[in-house]
Amino acid sequence: MDSKLLLIIIDGVPWRNWRRLFGNLEGWVASGEARVWKHRSVLPSTSASCYASIHTGVVPAEHGCTGNHDVRRLTHNDIFSQVRMAGGTTGAVAHSFWSEFFNRAPFDLVRDIEYDEPESATINHGRFHTMTGYSLINQMTPSDADLFATLTRLCETFDLSYGMLHTCTLDSMGHRFFHDCQEMDQACFMMDEMLAPFIRRWRASGYDVIVTADHGQDARGHHGGQDALQQEAALYYFGDADGPGAGDVIDQVQLAPTILSLLGAPIADTMTAPVFLT
Repeated sequence: MDSKLLLIIIDGVPWRNWRRLFGNLEGWVASGEARVWKHRSVLPSTSASCYASIHTGVVPAEHGCTGNHDVRRLTHNDIFSQVRMAGGTTGAVAHSFWSEFFNRAPFDLVRDIEYDEPESATINHGRFHTMTGYSLINQMTPSDADLFATLTRLCETFDLSYGMLHTCTLDSMGHRFFHDCQEMDQACFMMDEMLAPFIRRWRASGYDVIVTADHGQDARGHHGGQDALQQEAALYYFGDADGPGAGDVIDQVQLAPTILSLLGAPIADTMTAPVFLT
């Protein structure tokens, strides 16, 4: 495959926090090095349901994951499987739900926490974490700098065609502190600061980069419904493809066919939403 792309999913950040607090990303938008659109999640705007829709390109009513307690191996074709079909190499650094959805379930802590499977039909190189013991006062999230570095290591070791990273830090912070507070301002600032040097490195290595969220969060730290704060996030794109107008809204199920189109991989028949980057 000639093209390479990384999808960075920062869990649970509403549109207004992206545009207000991510100074590096917004600086690249201002300079023209990146473009940004509003991105609307599927319903329910629940993490696992959104993860499944981002990669299968279909809504929860179709793929069947109705919430965080309904995680299993999905049957629909997905981004990983389509990239593999085209001969590309895939990698993921993410919560264990992603491994269960797109590789195998149930998740085995020893077997699946870290694997390199060149012949896999989905994810070749996986580095996962479980957040076991998570609660409002015990976040159990890895350092985001460590996650970004791990993805970079996979890219540079295995020459990934498609890599995906997912971090729950800001979602966990939002559930604990809500979004209009000093703690959340600092957390978003730190995420932006840690992410920025890796974006430069990924771009220098020839990757298109998409940075977005699975969903937003409202003023009480909630998501799952159709409130704009719960559904709407930002989507930043670093690359040369043409995109829609600045005021357009990207539907979450457009991500899968768009990513596959950019990579030159076949789009599954079930991925019927229009491509937004060409």
